[in-house]
Formats: sequence, C-alpha cells, structure tokens
Amino acid sequence: MKPRRRRIALMLVAGGIFFSILLWRFVLEVDAIRKTPIHSWTTDQSADCAVVLTGGAGRVREGVDLLARKAIRKLIVSGVNPQADWREIFPSWPYYQDTSEDDIVLERRSQTTFGNAQQTSVLVEALGCRDLLVVTSQYHMYRALRTFEAEMKDRILIQGRAVAPAVGDVAWWEIAVEAAKSLFYGLWAY
Repeated sequence: MKPRRRRIALMLVAGGIFFSILLWRFVLEVDAIRKTPIHSWTTDQSADCAVVLTGGAGRVREGVDLLARKAIRKLIVSGVNPQADWREIFPSWPYYQDTSEDDIVLERRSQTTFGNAQQTSVLVEALGCRDLLVVTSQYHMYRALRTFEAEMKDRILIQGRAVAPAVGDVAWWEIAVEAAKSLFYGLWAY
C-alpha cells in the first residue's frame, strides 16, 4: 500500500473511532438526562434559597410559589434580560400579596447555564444561603445540577426542582440538543 493511501486509511479509521466514541458518549448523555431522578413531584422540598434558570415556561412561577409557601427565604431569578422589569417578567405578581419583592433578586448578567452558576454562586454567598434549589426544566436538570455542583464545589447543598413540561413529553430534539450541550459542558464546565 502506498504511503498516501495508508495515511488516508489511518485517518478514516481514526475518524471512525472518534465518531464512534462521540456517538457512544452522546447516547450516554441522553440516557443520563432521561434517568435523572426528579423528586420535586413527589417530595416537599425546602431550602434557604432557590435559583430559577430563565428560559422555559413555568420556571419563574415555580420559584415564586416556593417563596410564597415559605419553602425558601430568598429567590434568585438568573439570566434576566437587563432591561426587563419584575412585573414584565412575572405579570401575576399582584396575586402574591403576602410575598415581599425584597426577597427576590434579579440576576441580569448571565446568558448561559455556566454563567447562571457563576453569578448565583456569588449571590448565594452574599445572601448567606446554606442550601439551594435549582429550578429548571426536567430535561435541563442533569446539566444544570452538574454545572452548579462543579461551580460551588461542595460549599453548599444543591437540589433540583424540575418544572413539568407544559404538554406531553419533551420532544426528542430537545433532549438531543441538551445532550449535545452536556457533552460540550463536560469538556470544560464539570
């Protein structure tokens, strides 16, 4: 076999092996996302603080409900648009009359899950939180918990509180995208 053909064959074999490993890791991530235990639907959870990761339906309402029920003392809403007002973010606020807006912190700097974890880490320390509920969607929970646990490095107890999908199951492509993000995050975030 000529040297050029041998190099091409080796590159094809190496590429095939790399693609196989990547596909195997992707399948493992999908499996981990689907099997992440969700206790929020069966367990009454409480903590000093909660952080809502914006970007999905029902997340902010779940956080405010925790605050209203006194299951948490402070609520951090992370990833808020810098120009947004609280009443624009949560128009139902007037119905929560027994809840103080002073117990809600709007974090406006982060734009990614990694940024949410970094910015929340600082706020959690400033607020004196000993434990934290991370409020996000069920399919985002696996990556979010791993990112927050890596960022806070055993300084604080972290639990997940998943928000159920609005209608039916999560679409297959949402889990595929989340698995791809988790693969990427696994390289540098956790």
